[in-house]
This record gives sequence, structure tokens and C-alpha cells, in this order.
Amino acid sequence: MLAFSFLVAGSFSLGGIAMKTGTISPIAFNSVRFLIATCAVGILVMATGGITRSALQAPWRYAILGGLFALYFIMMFIGLETAAPISISALFTLTPLMSAVFGYFIMSQITTKRIAFALAVGASGALWVIFRADLSAFLAFEVGRGEMIYFIGVVGHALYTPLVPRLNRGERTFVFIFLILIATTLVALAFGASDILATDWTSLPSSVWIAMGYTAIVATTVTATLLTFASVRLDSAKVMAYTYLTPSWVILWEIALGNGVPPALIFVGIGLTILALYLLLKHEE
Repeated sequence: MLAFSFLVAGSFSLGGIAMKTGTISPIAFNSVRFLIATCAVGILVMATGGITRSALQAPWRYAILGGLFALYFIMMFIGLETAAPISISALFTLTPLMSAVFGYFIMSQITTKRIAFALAVGASGALWVIFRADLSAFLAFEVGRGEMIYFIGVVGHALYTPLVPRLNRGERTFVFIFLILIATTLVALAFGASDILATDWTSLPSSVWIAMGYTAIVATTVTATLLTFASVRLDSAKVMAYTYLTPSWVILWEIALGNGVPPALIFVGIGLTILALYLLLKHEE
């Protein structure tokens, strides 16, 4: 999950660069991204034993998970068309809390007082980082159309995590992810067909192709595998709590891309997210 949060953060930075070019719509971008990811995972599946007949039982499971996966990313990029990234990031910090609620109803996973406290500490630290230790920026937060659209995706993301162990029947990780991605791609293509046809693919700048390659192979294929692996071994609240580290990782990505170093007060928030992780990883007595 540490690797998951780091790799996801890269998609925010590189994806933001691609969207700012204005040469491709969010839905077209994600449709092709999922298609590439599905092909990549399919090759891995065929090279490691293929798909067993038992894995194809109850295909509705993959339709549900794939639909939620596509919902999150499509709503995220549509929301970014009108919402500020700072507002989107703030909404993303609600995911662990919602995952804890869904985990209770779906998997009967109990969130203890210590875990609830850790989630609160992590949320505080993430918000501190997102708003760059600026109280006025936090008070100026307004929920608009873009934020509401993205919130739908956040709910889907939070629901996806506890549903993975609930619907998994012992399939190999790559097989499970491949079948989910097939469903995800079908949903994305259904929504993005017209945008794909309207895109001038021959004139896209290199930044778009780099971002598409990263988000398809790394931020989709690799992170989906990591998330699935972790979801069947950790409680939903603990899995999603690692998303609190994403804003901190984004800072490192931005520094690496030459966008400067944030104020020193930002690292107070990073300290809070690390404290939250310590509390979450500590075993219950």
C-alpha cells in the first residue's frame, strides 16, 4: 500500500500535465488507458497459466467491480474539468472513512476506537498538506459541480475496496484484475466512444502519451494489482488509510518535476499522516 500511494500520486502530477494540453477529453484518455492496461495484464495472465474455468464463474462480480473502477476514474477527470485540484484532493481524503463504513456492512469489519482515531489524525494531516498549512485556503473551500461529480467517484472507490475480498473466490491476483479490467474497459468505451472518434490521435503531444502510458501500465495495472493483493489481507479502513500519504507523495513528485519545494509547515501534515499509519499498523491487543 506504500507503493500504491506513491504510484497513484504520480498519476495526479502526470495526468494533470496531460489534461492541461487541452488536446484530449478525460473520457477518451481513460478509455484508451484502460484498453492498454487490459492488454498488458492479459499478456501477463496468459504467460502465467491462463484463466481457469472456475475464475469465469459468476461474471457479474467483475461487472460490479469494473463498473466501480471505471466510475471513479471517469468522475475524477470530468470533475477536474471544472473543479480545482485542491478541492478534488480534499474530497479524496474522505475515502478511508467511507471504506470503513462500507467494510462494516459488507465484511463485518469492526473499526476500533484506535483505528477511528488514526483515521481522524490521518485526515487532519492530509488536509494540512492539501491546503499547504493555509487556514484561509481551507476556509475558502467551496463545493461546486465538479466536486459533486467527483464525490460520486469517491463513493465508488470506497465501495470497491471492501467488495474485492467479498467477491473474490480465490482467483489468482492477475486473473482477477484482468477480468475486472475487461469490464472496466467496456464501461469506459461505452461512455467514451464518441470522444475517441473525435480525438486527433496523430497530433497529441508527447506529454499526453507519456501520461497515458504511465496511468495505463503503472497507475492502473500495477496499482490495481497492489490494491487487490492488499484488500484480501487487510481491513478496508487500513487499506484505504494509506491514501492519506498521497498528498505527501504528490509533493515529492512536484519537486522532482521542478515545481519547487513547499513551505516547511507542510511537513507537520506529513508527520501526522505517518503517525496515523503507525497507529493503524500497530496490532490490536
